Amino acid sequence: MIAALVAAVVPAANAQAAPKTPRTTVLDGARLRQAKVELQHGSPEIRRTVAQLTRRADGWLNQGPWTVVDKPRPAPSGDVHDYLSQAPYWWPTQPPSAENPWGCPYVQRDGERNPEVDSGTDRQDVEKVFDSTYELTLAWYYTGRRQYAEKATQVLRTWFLDPATRMNPHLDHAQFIPCRYDGRAIGIIDFSQSYTSVVDALAILDTGAPGWTQRDRAGMRRWNTDFLTWLTTSPFGEQEAAATNNHGTFYDMLVAALAHATGDADLARRTVREAAGKRIDPQIAADGSQPQELARTRSWHYSTFTLVAYTRLAAIGRHVGVDLWAHHGPDGQSLAKAVHHLLPAATGAADWPYPELEFHRYAASDVVRAAADAGDRAAARAVPLLEPPPQGDLWPVRPAAEQLDSIAG
Repeated sequence: MIAALVAAVVPAANAQAAPKTPRTTVLDGARLRQAKVELQHGSPEIRRTVAQLTRRADGWLNQGPWTVVDKPRPAPSGDVHDYLSQAPYWWPTQPPSAENPWGCPYVQRDGERNPEVDSGTDRQDVEKVFDSTYELTLAWYYTGRRQYAEKATQVLRTWFLDPATRMNPHLDHAQFIPCRYDGRAIGIIDFSQSYTSVVDALAILDTGAPGWTQRDRAGMRRWNTDFLTWLTTSPFGEQEAAATNNHGTFYDMLVAALAHATGDADLARRTVREAAGKRIDPQIAADGSQPQELARTRSWHYSTFTLVAYTRLAAIGRHVGVDLWAHHGPDGQSLAKAVHHLLPAATGAADWPYPELEFHRYAASDVVRAAADAGDRAAARAVPLLEPPPQGDLWPVRPAAEQLDSIAG
């Protein structure tokens, strides 16, 4: 048992070379490099964290790859390469029948997830693509074990690059509602909430992962460029850009990340800079609360969820010379105040006083860590009091906020 644990955290011989600094978009590549150096020098904290990471990565080695072409029926377009997902909070009102196979009409029950959305569409598979790629790539970076890089490469090639199995670079049929809409603009959040992790994984693979070729790199750059074009020019993209809640913030984060990764620094910089007045000022109140998210049945989840987008957007800003943490709106609105609003519940000092169907204190841990890293003293004092997520705290090896109690929608 002890030998197995040591093997899990000691990098392979080829990982002992001087680490490269990946040109990441959300993550700070220099911090990843420093963490790897600390691992090579035997840091107990980094060793423990990498052990948690590699256990997750090992779990992916015998899963997948996944593809959009194997769902039971294609998207309304008829093209099996088109991504399809179903609106999570919409439910049938009639028993399915030959004349009404979906049980239409559908009605909304906010915060209550319809289990049928997890079968018959691409939603669950794409989450596995995102999560596996990120964890496998990070595991390769820290340990040097080629099986992690090779598996991540297989997953990416199958979902994005292989002509027989690739996804078309658009979301025309995301979060459709049976018998009502063939797709909706808000379906963009299927990608905007998680795809930036894949963008960072690509940058890490580009540091020399075995099996990851120049052709792979060029193919993903083309896919990301085409996807960014769709996001910024399609009617759905324009609608999501105009959203005034978490959807708009996540949209900005995705656009800024793709722009940075594909070389459009001006678009990335402009998107982050404009988020100060376009997102923070109207969405965060003077006391740090987020009124639109507090109105939800999952108010704690969505308050932390939106701050994941903000803190990751601020991290992208760091790469393009925009300090979103320094912004203060006309009534004192700021990212730090929004984090402060969560601290009593995040540290266990007080109950969350708003509606929440399923409260998880650990959901705020990463956004508090992000604020502490940005220099906020109240957040830094709160860090020792945070509840770690059930699967372990990976912050030391991937210091960027993730949605730790993720629900799709």
